[in-house]
Amino acid sequence: MRTACRRRSRARWGIRAVHPPRRPLLPPDWPNAAASRQISCRPYLWHVQEMGQGPLLLLLHGAGAATHSWRSLMPLLARHYRVIAPDLPGHGFTRLRSRSRTGLNPMAEDIARLCADQGWQPAALVGHSAGGAIALRLAQTLPTPPQALVCINPALENFQGVAGWLFPALAKMLALAPIVPLLFSRMAGREARVRELLTSTGSALDDDGLSQYLTLIRDPGHVDGALAMMAQWRLDELLASLPGITQPTLFITGARDKAVPPDVARRAASGMTAAEFTEMERYGHLVHEEAPAEVAALIEAFLARTLAR
Repeated sequence: MRTACRRRSRARWGIRAVHPPRRPLLPPDWPNAAASRQISCRPYLWHVQEMGQGPLLLLLHGAGAATHSWRSLMPLLARHYRVIAPDLPGHGFTRLRSRSRTGLNPMAEDIARLCADQGWQPAALVGHSAGGAIALRLAQTLPTPPQALVCINPALENFQGVAGWLFPALAKMLALAPIVPLLFSRMAGREARVRELLTSTGSALDDDGLSQYLTLIRDPGHVDGALAMMAQWRLDELLASLPGITQPTLFITGARDKAVPPDVARRAASGMTAAEFTEMERYGHLVHEEAPAEVAALIEAFLARTLAR
């Protein structure tokens, strides 16, 4: 009734309602924007990029990143494969709807549901950092398991020390004080801070890469999703199950990685039945962004052997 009264009042005085324009899905300069689309599949409206033809590769980015992380690697792989890359829940342009589903297992379940909804049967999973852990869990979740796995600097250790109690406490704080992501975004969303953060991973990115991470960190919704994911990150179940993963698995690490030491992947590979380990000397945690051509060559050579077999 009140809304109808307002409408009549505006009409009487000749006032037209002005609605703000809908926010575009992506910034105009977002990498590979032409390959983007949205898919509604509970519990999310997913942002997904897709290109190429051939056996299906599913790419899973790490915590705090988005599809832009694959901006250069994805077109290279698309020369021989159909490549699909979603924004993880709460990241980039897949908006968070429930913090209770940002842990490792719920994320793998929701991605598996998306695959089933779209009829995707990945021949291989490629994951970076936390996305590497999700790829390993997803290999155990999908009804039709992938034939091969590629993990780039995978985050396969629980947070230690202060972080071991800080992140669970942070999850509770986020639930009680939604303003936290906004404040964090404003404090950290400065070019010098973002450059410092990226450098602390052992990687050196160009100005375009810096600009894209800056766009994400300035978005409180993205920051909320990334912090919620880290706060619920638990790996004990996955780590105990690694020996049961029998698919050929390639671990790629950057020797200069300051975020996840290469020994983490080396130890994981040593406990699996069909895992390979390779280290790239000159690169850090974001090796696939620093050296996409070299990483693509490693992945293609590995898949040429494992998928053919």
